[in-house]
Amino acid sequence: MRVLWGIAAVVVVLAACSSTSTGTSVTPATTLAAVAPTTSPSTSTVPTTVAPTTTTTVSPFARPAWLGTRPLPLRPDEHGEVQPTPAEFVDRRLATPDALPAPAGDEFAWTIQAVPADVLARSSWVPECPVTVDELAYVTVSHVGFDGGVHTGELLMNAAWAEEAVVVFRALYEVGFPIEQMRVIRLEEIDAPPTGDWNDTTSFVCRPAVGNSSWSQHAYGLAIDINPFHNPYLKGDLVLPELASAYTDRSNLRPGMIEAGDVVVAAFAEMGWSWGGDWNSLKDWMHFSASGG
Repeated sequence: MRVLWGIAAVVVVLAACSSTSTGTSVTPATTLAAVAPTTSPSTSTVPTTVAPTTTTTVSPFARPAWLGTRPLPLRPDEHGEVQPTPAEFVDRRLATPDALPAPAGDEFAWTIQAVPADVLARSSWVPECPVTVDELAYVTVSHVGFDGGVHTGELLMNAAWAEEAVVVFRALYEVGFPIEQMRVIRLEEIDAPPTGDWNDTTSFVCRPAVGNSSWSQHAYGLAIDINPFHNPYLKGDLVLPELASAYTDRSNLRPGMIEAGDVVVAAFAEMGWSWGGDWNSLKDWMHFSASGG
């Protein structure tokens, strides 16, 4: 029997893992050049120096300024035009933008509670959704970023599965599996012009299934997507996110990717959820769900 946490808030912090490395900082490199003095018979020697120059190295984890700002042309199916993956995203390792305070230490931390009013207000939930607010829970968990730091991620999901989901994310944390960002998706993002570069690990999104008019499992909070850019959706010539084609080559394993038999698939299987990477008619490598759909 699954545990429904309902309205009561439960906040527990468990020690479960070894310490992880912290994010990388870049120290500006400073060089000082000197010019040898020049002399002539009619003048005295006057030393001349060149002012120091400072060169700042850009962090390899820096998030491009254009991220999420360049809408793609639309296809007849209303998805964005599938375009080649930008060179800097062929091996995507971006820093996590922290919306929540980082955990106090390196130990895995988590909370489960009823959905706070401010979180609900910035979510995609509306009264027409197929679940009530009481059927959802607000979950926060520690996760490791591609920057090596420890961050706090958030999920809205079906409350009946919240405890099991925490166990999954603990397993990912313990092995240092990187997650770029975990956050609640806003209503206005669902119909926003596609930019093809999103990478949000998330659960509840009140929307139909891709290419279907029926509700997605996400609309019930019964599915979780992990690193969508690293683990895209592929059906025919459609790739989602639309700039993630480089990651349809699953033989080129890079950090953040999910593969058969790995800790991500195993942890969700233990929870009783199946993986979209095992589907035959299409591949949805990001997707895990309770129903298998």
